Amino acid sequence: MPSLNITFTDEELEAVRAAAAAEGKSLKQYVHDLPLREQQRLQFVRYAVSWGEAHRAEFDEAFPDEIPPADRRQGAEAA
Repeated sequence: MPSLNITFTDEELEAVRAAAAAEGKSLKQYVHDLPLREQQRLQFVRYAVSWGEAHRAEFDEAFPDEIPPADRRQGAEAA
């Protein structure tokens, strides 16, 4: 089975050990799970963004006084 050697500073390794302990996992299992969790997180974010875009018209209709941040005027322009 393939393996990977990863170099950490003492401080980094201590932080990773603490995070693993906080989740009740061994260091090996915690480091193994990190890229899998990141992949799931990115998939969730992509879906959430696409869902938001698909429902933007509904939101705009329900909340007509809300202006997307990109369209807001700032500073003196807002007054």
